[in-house]
Amino acid sequence: MKKKLVSLLLVCIMAMMSLVGCGTKAPAVVKQTPENQGKVLNIYCWNTEFQDRFEYFKKSGKLPADMKVNFIVTPSANNAYQNALDAALLKQDSAAADDKIDLFLVEADYALKYVNSDYSIDVVNEVGLSKEDLSNQYQYTKDIVTNTSGVQKGVTWQATPGLFAYRRSIAKEVLGTDDPVKVQAALNGWTAFDAVAVKAAKLGYKMLSGYDDSYRTFSNNTAAPWVDKNNKIVVDANLMKWVDQTKTYTDKSYNNKTSLWDATWAKDQGPTGKVFGFFYSTWGINFTLLGNSLATPTTEGGKNEVGNGIFGDYAVCAGPQSYYWGGSWICAAKGTDDLPVIKDIMYTMTCDSATLKSITTDTQDYTNNVAAMKEIAASSFKSDFLGGQNHIALFAEVAPKIDMSKISPYDQGLNESFQNAFHDYFNGKVEISAALDNFYKSAIEKYPNLSK
Repeated sequence: MKKKLVSLLLVCIMAMMSLVGCGTKAPAVVKQTPENQGKVLNIYCWNTEFQDRFEYFKKSGKLPADMKVNFIVTPSANNAYQNALDAALLKQDSAAADDKIDLFLVEADYALKYVNSDYSIDVVNEVGLSKEDLSNQYQYTKDIVTNTSGVQKGVTWQATPGLFAYRRSIAKEVLGTDDPVKVQAALNGWTAFDAVAVKAAKLGYKMLSGYDDSYRTFSNNTAAPWVDKNNKIVVDANLMKWVDQTKTYTDKSYNNKTSLWDATWAKDQGPTGKVFGFFYSTWGINFTLLGNSLATPTTEGGKNEVGNGIFGDYAVCAGPQSYYWGGSWICAAKGTDDLPVIKDIMYTMTCDSATLKSITTDTQDYTNNVAAMKEIAASSFKSDFLGGQNHIALFAEVAPKIDMSKISPYDQGLNESFQNAFHDYFNGKVEISAALDNFYKSAIEKYPNLSK
């Protein structure tokens, strides 16, 4: 019964592209000042990344001393985060002041769903940021949270171009060099990438860890969105290229048959791993790859330094094709009573160049300030984790090329369903036609308003 109710909720939300399409009246924005703002800030998110970054706002001294901050975290797998957020937003009008959502985060895969709803608000005319405040942010980061009426309804502290992270020691064996420029020349295009996979296999290495590793490089380079104007699901030809490549890699043992985020996939990134490389965007290098590379985790007393596992043995290059992966956007919820502090949060964390430079130099994340990133790219900045490489310079080259024009509100759910459905095909459990049928079945269960 619960599953049916969730499906009905999603149909209502997605069919109208507005949460108020279900007959719920969005709360009005009340003019606020620091004196009359609320004392509880409720933030909905799917992991602890924003909570970690929020420390930079605390350091600014702008968080009122008497304000309590609640992070409501729901993991994103199987649309769980969106379902929880949707349910809470639909109760926003009747919720007690201290229970209302103030901020919520969205990902690129479903940002349009929320910015085209009445439950997110204009960051310029309602929150109070100026066009000048936002002028140094990458244009795509603004476009993705701009609704169909041209109103920007979210901001982000990061830009997320993708790169290929490879093991220096393995590259030396396979290619005779670990120099990023020379490795890139060897991987420049899928034909070249496949040729290196053959060389790696002959030496006992896997080119990739699992089925999903290269997925984003294909899904971000499709000719059209997942769903057309008639709500029909479109399986792009480029996605089928991923299927063909992954089936070949699986059959020829060029991958280790892992799935994204599973234990073996994580282990393949560590000291005992035999995998040439991994596709990662900005957040993945510091947020995931670094931790997986350590023999002794920092939680057990290990340090982020050469000598702990394979810290220092990775480097990055552009890889066979440009792509992006993920990113987190901050949206203010209509009905919030904390607009003054929300404005301060959005400005400090996404517009203030000093804060963004600090995030990059401290964490190696790539932040959303064109001038600051160019400055770091041209500096002597280096990553000890990446063997002394200035990877910000590479990201700065790739970031302006990001194209978000093919996104849809359904991307997270459809991408997950597509990947999961084809795992059985890669494993030899079903034929390709059955995998495709299973995808459609899963997709329409998630989004009953769509059709095959």
